[in-house]
Amino acid sequence: MAVDVSLVTKETHLAEAGFPPLPTGWEVRVVGDLLSEDRGISVGVMYPGEHDPSGVPLIRVGDLAGSCINPHPEYHISPAVHHEYRRTALTGGELLLTLVGGLGQCAIVPKHMAGWNAARAVAVLRLIDPGDAPFVRYCLLSHPLQHLMQVWATTTVQATLNLKEIKQLPLPWPSPQIRSQIADVLGDLDAKIELNRRMNETLEAMARAIFRSWFVDFDPVRAKVEGRKPATTSHGAVPTFPSKMIKSELGPIPEGWRVGTVGEVADNPRRGIDPSQITSGTPYIALEHMPRRCIALGDWENADSVESNKFQFKRGEILFGKLRPYFHKVGVAPVAGVCSTDVLVVTPRTEGWFGFVLGHVSSDDFVAYTDRSSAGTKMPRTNWSDMAKYPVVLPPDGVASAYTDLIRPLIEKIVANVHESRTLASIRDLLLPRLLSGGLPVSAPRKHVPEGVT
Repeated sequence: MAVDVSLVTKETHLAEAGFPPLPTGWEVRVVGDLLSEDRGISVGVMYPGEHDPSGVPLIRVGDLAGSCINPHPEYHISPAVHHEYRRTALTGGELLLTLVGGLGQCAIVPKHMAGWNAARAVAVLRLIDPGDAPFVRYCLLSHPLQHLMQVWATTTVQATLNLKEIKQLPLPWPSPQIRSQIADVLGDLDAKIELNRRMNETLEAMARAIFRSWFVDFDPVRAKVEGRKPATTSHGAVPTFPSKMIKSELGPIPEGWRVGTVGEVADNPRRGIDPSQITSGTPYIALEHMPRRCIALGDWENADSVESNKFQFKRGEILFGKLRPYFHKVGVAPVAGVCSTDVLVVTPRTEGWFGFVLGHVSSDDFVAYTDRSSAGTKMPRTNWSDMAKYPVVLPPDGVASAYTDLIRPLIEKIVANVHESRTLASIRDLLLPRLLSGGLPVSAPRKHVPEGVT
């Protein structure tokens, strides 16, 4: 039988979470003390209805991976559903906290997401003073509070928090000045992490734009056909393209190119490994670690606790989520490690085809193709045999190699940003409990912040 957490003092809850005695002058508050009376806390849309592509973006649990809100949610609700659940219509500045499954993810709604809504498994918190949101967020993300949420969660099918328990979560509460300083110090680190995320988004978009221009729209060839000068790029030399288009079963294609399949230039190495053979500390990537529509894979865990067979992958290889492929989970491995058997490892047959293979298998068209050919209804899965049959227009080796040479620095920068962001997150997570317990002066963390983070 679950304990009624409201019958225990907030000071006891703080100690239960693992916080040491607080410095003189600090108080203990609970989340409920900070909520506005008007819609202070509520859950989101219970019955979203069918996806409405032109409707209102709906933030679901999966959109809060890494405690950041996905700027491009997959699911949209109709204006009518949004109106029905206008209680949780977002205005910007609210705190979102996940309640089910991967509970405890917490983010602040930016102003540009005003007018969006949240799903049933996400709590929307509105504070009396929105300026306290950054500090409260860091409290909720701290290890002691994350531990307490896990302890308090009820478990049937999956761990679940309710709103009553959230209101009882204890928070160390220093003066407004110290709260602001702590949020600023940790915010500097988060700002750099967010900058890296946006930079990676831009780098990926650049690589994808060149890929589409060369290998889908054939812009350089069409420019020659029309007597225009082909566009150039500042990132490397452009190879020589033909000046004529010819007919094919896929429509007009450049002369000298041919119709083929992904399987002709890519492979799926199945390097199975037993848990007993996995070296301690080996990185492990499962589907839940992979973001949607993003080739930058910045999340993984230690494989020491895995209990079933996995696949090995090398740094720089392509990982493709084969379970429910419509989730569009495709990325470049930033480390060597092992992955879930629901993740396919894809490699080019030769290095020169890396960019071409990555461009295709991470494209909307390819993901849609794998979704159509998947087996299963509730849990559809694709497989390499079907993936390898995907028809593509194959350029000469030199053109494929030129594209790989062009985007390789972009991919390496993406990977470097991933590692830098993980380092910054580790520093933040190390400082967080010490700052929140008063065990580290607010001015001290500055020396831990890497150069360039201001």
